[in-house]
Amino acid sequence: MNQLPSRIRTDVLAGLTTSFALVPECIAFALVAQLNPLMGLYGAFFICTITALFGGRPGMISGAAGSMAVVIVALVAQHGAQYLLATVVLGGLLMALFGLLRLGTLIRMVPHPVMLGFVNGLAIIIAGAQLEHFKTGGHWLQGAPMLLMAGLVALTMALVWLLPRLTRAAPPALVAIAAVGLLSALLDLPTRTLGDMAHIAGGLPALHLPAVPFTLETLRIILPYAVLMSLVGLLETLLTFNLTGDITGTEGQANRECVALGGANVVSGLFGGMGGCAMIGQTMINLGSGGRMRLSGVVAGAMMLLFILFLSPWIERIPLAALVGVMFVVAQQTFAWGSLRVLGKVPRHDALVIVAVTAITVATDLATAVLCGIVIAALSFAWQHARDIGADIDDGEPGVRSYRPRGTLFFASTARFQELFAPADDPARVVLDCRHLRLADHSAIAALDALRERYAKAGKRLELVHLSERCSALLLRAGAEV
Repeated sequence: MNQLPSRIRTDVLAGLTTSFALVPECIAFALVAQLNPLMGLYGAFFICTITALFGGRPGMISGAAGSMAVVIVALVAQHGAQYLLATVVLGGLLMALFGLLRLGTLIRMVPHPVMLGFVNGLAIIIAGAQLEHFKTGGHWLQGAPMLLMAGLVALTMALVWLLPRLTRAAPPALVAIAAVGLLSALLDLPTRTLGDMAHIAGGLPALHLPAVPFTLETLRIILPYAVLMSLVGLLETLLTFNLTGDITGTEGQANRECVALGGANVVSGLFGGMGGCAMIGQTMINLGSGGRMRLSGVVAGAMMLLFILFLSPWIERIPLAALVGVMFVVAQQTFAWGSLRVLGKVPRHDALVIVAVTAITVATDLATAVLCGIVIAALSFAWQHARDIGADIDDGEPGVRSYRPRGTLFFASTARFQELFAPADDPARVVLDCRHLRLADHSAIAALDALRERYAKAGKRLELVHLSERCSALLLRAGAEV
């Protein structure tokens, strides 16, 4: 109990630190989608707060994410912001349905090499996104402005790295942002600030239904975007969910996280906010600052609304260089550097998955990268198991030959399985001892039927013995002879 005040203080400071990192990201993503920056901030407030309160993994931070913003650029350009809000609401309903159907546990099917590629790819994206702050009007800064920007970024990174060696009384990122901001103000340094990105002052968000016709034509327009938005959001959220669990060593509820995320998107859309999902960079900042309870996420979300309503004059004066420096450190800490050391030690197909998912995440999008990674891993798994099937032959009993196959019989191993037998050379009675054989799918059943036919055409009899209960049930259900 004595540790509770200290725990609360740590989570409040972690949430405050995270909120500073949320602001420029949400503004940037709103601008990418050609939306009012306040829509990104409102979305961050609702999504961060609701998922923190009701989600399945304390410590995670969600908000208006870039992966979601990229998905809806074409929709906003063609149909406007109101159609986006309708899409966010529908996408949220699909996310919640995904969780209610208890499909969140499918994240267990994602192999570890895909996870490594995911974090590496997002780390590169986080770092690459910061380079845009070194430009103005589409051109790189030159001369003194570039040197000043780079110097403040380097100072921020040094403070974040060095402060933990001196004290852990406050999150190093928060101290670094405050120190660089104070230095810039005292010396009146001509560096870019958050206010140069956008003005964030505004009022309370108002509840209203999206101003779109409630017709089948509207559904036809928004449904494809809603499906894509929900898939991308769920993927990034569930992968971040796993990563958070690895870092904190805690159990979580994936389906509950999906339902909470869906509900948060519905509320955000109804109050004029962007859609969103888990944000790995801000989650890493929160965890690195000591945030472990729901309180840190609630504080981060609530601060977004306070920034809009009351604190915008001060927040807009924060140097972009300080936030860029913090995000560079986040990218460095997010990247799984250990994956580079194991590339030459793990099986080649796992190394291929790590590299492929990293590259595809950077080049295209997360959903495509994860799908490709899972397909590569699944094909490698099938190929390996197809090669592992074999059989021992026993001619101990006169006039009888016993085959003892071992391995898994499935679509990829049926051809090799058939090559194990020689009906023309076998005696009149052949026994297939299946105690070490696992039947996996319909292809396995078809392979056994084909083997029986081969022996029948040769005028010989094939007997199956020692089938497991599961394999017997599989054959009986298919109407095959046992």
